[in-house]
Amino acid sequence: MNDVSLQIIQILGAILILIAYILAQFKILSQHSPWFLLANLVGSITLAALALIDSQWGFLLMEAVWAVVSGIGLIRSVKARISSAH
Repeated sequence: MNDVSLQIIQILGAILILIAYILAQFKILSQHSPWFLLANLVGSITLAALALIDSQWGFLLMEAVWAVVSGIGLIRSVKARISSAH
């Protein structure tokens, strides 16, 4: 994959995280909603993968932790919605 393609993927990952953040700040989307957590999970996994490719260890650490926290939050959110539906 060429540098331009990687940059586009990186920008898309960042946009996912930023859109979720902006929507949460304007109270359009809850920080506990599955959509917020999913956007953060996908965006941070994307950025972590690119950081790994480029050996950017600090960035990889931040995005990997962000992905783990978002993933745990997403699992909890989905479980809560399932249990409240029953």
